[in-house]
Amino acid sequence: MSKKNFEVLPNETIDQCLDRMKKEGYIPVRRMEKPIFKEVLHNGLKDYEPISSKIIFEGRKISD
Repeated sequence: MSKKNFEVLPNETIDQCLDRMKKEGYIPVRRMEKPIFKEVLHNGLKDYEPISSKIIFEGRKISD
């Protein structure tokens, strides 16, 4: 069973990513979201603020 991760690109919608997976012969089996943080200084202390998230689909190869 072959697996591959597909990241939703910045200029791409979720549907476009799923279409890209399908064209490569994969079906989504899991969706993951990873937050992206920005380092910010507050009163001389480092703090991290979420600025966006990265969506990643795990795909499994469609068996014929």
